[in-house]
Amino acid sequence: MIPYSTQLIDSLDIKAVNKVLKSSFLTQGPIVKKFEAKIESYTNSKFATSTNSATSALHIACMALDLSRNDTLWTSSISFVASANCGIYCGAKVDFLDIDIETFNIDTLKLEKKLIKAKKNKKLPKVIVLVHMGGLPCEMEKIKRLSIKYAFKIIEDASHAIGSKYINSKIGDCKYSDLTVFSFHPVKNITTCEGGMVTTNNKILDKKLKLFREHGIQRDFKLKKRTKDYDQVLLGYNYRMNEVQAALGIEQLKKLNKWIKYKNFLAKRYRDKLKNLPISFQKIKKNITSSYHLFIIMIRSDYKKHDRDLIFEKLIKSKIGINIHYKPIYRHSYYSKFKFNINNFKSSEYYYANCISIPMYSALSVSNQDFVIKRLKELLK
Repeated sequence: MIPYSTQLIDSLDIKAVNKVLKSSFLTQGPIVKKFEAKIESYTNSKFATSTNSATSALHIACMALDLSRNDTLWTSSISFVASANCGIYCGAKVDFLDIDIETFNIDTLKLEKKLIKAKKNKKLPKVIVLVHMGGLPCEMEKIKRLSIKYAFKIIEDASHAIGSKYINSKIGDCKYSDLTVFSFHPVKNITTCEGGMVTTNNKILDKKLKLFREHGIQRDFKLKKRTKDYDQVLLGYNYRMNEVQAALGIEQLKKLNKWIKYKNFLAKRYRDKLKNLPISFQKIKKNITSSYHLFIIMIRSDYKKHDRDLIFEKLIKSKIGINIHYKPIYRHSYYSKFKFNINNFKSSEYYYANCISIPMYSALSVSNQDFVIKRLKELLK
């Protein structure tokens, strides 16, 4: 089976992990701090806080912005559920934004209309979680202007997007946002097995993030005592990354730029060789670099010979790993109780009915990619 995505682990990664396993620290220690510093340097951000998952990172990002009951969080309807769940964890209300059918990111025109209506009804969101779908950055300049006008905070859910660039800005530098969250799950651009990271340029937010990550405990390392003093000052969680994860992350980060370049090469091959088929691709502007965590194709609505589900089944039978990213969050059973109107998400519904994520990862060989291309051509002639 050719997977839709998988990790790439080499001997240097294994060596780094083995070194930590033989060291004095296994839980959070100096290697975690080193990894955070490497992420700060890579993204051009002032602060980075590591976590045990991107879900945890989203949670503490919302907490750092004081999201709570009676507040509202908006996010993309097309994302993994964690992009919305982080608001629920804080007791906030959650609402969804429809996508642009060309970029698969939130539709900024619909966002502006929704903000105008929300202002009239005095129901503006406190936080908007932007999802860089598949690694493609959202329209950050426009959204930043809207955030100033309508006074909402921005969290970038960049789980797909470490290594991506928006104009001359690296995703994670928080030039257009308050906080950025990364995921290091095995299928992402780099992995720490599981893990996440939050970057920010705000010292106060960074302090909050680290408190929420570590039980809400504040430590005084300036005291000249054998036992350092510590005090729980707020209710936090044990969301810490360990040394083994961080060691792997440091090694993986060294190879990220090379991997992004290779995946952009693979993406160009897909676009060139599949362009005459009845499919469409995610639209990427010239001043944007996608990390291509995912390569998503859309079966065009004017193609009647086969439906998406049948093509999906035939690709699986051909031992080609594919996936659907994502089922709209409002369609999940848990969210059905909130009674969202599907008619408000026409682009999301169209996308969900026609999208397929085809293989895209750093270890994908050209020969395996050619097999995927050949099979798609056979199915979609």
